[in-house]
Amino acid sequence: MPSACPVCQQVYEPEPGFYWGAMYISFGFSTAIMLVVGFAVYYLLGDPDTWVYITAVAVVALLLTPLSLRYSRTLMLYLFGGVHYDARYATGRR
Repeated sequence: MPSACPVCQQVYEPEPGFYWGAMYISFGFSTAIMLVVGFAVYYLLGDPDTWVYITAVAVVALLLTPLSLRYSRTLMLYLFGGVHYDARYATGRR
């Protein structure tokens, strides 16, 4: 991840250790992913053996970990870093 946005020069790490809080957001995402996959396996496969739950949850959690980490960092920046979306940068008009 670059240290700043190449378009608007927004610094991605406002202070050292800023993303420690993102771990809690990522934990919430992981918990939600595991619950959704667990319920989906239960209802779609008709309550299979325990190893099916463990395998399905582990595979989906591993595949979605990069997205979870990226979105938890993004939410941390928006909620606690003072970052605000500006459409002028997205369209190229400054």
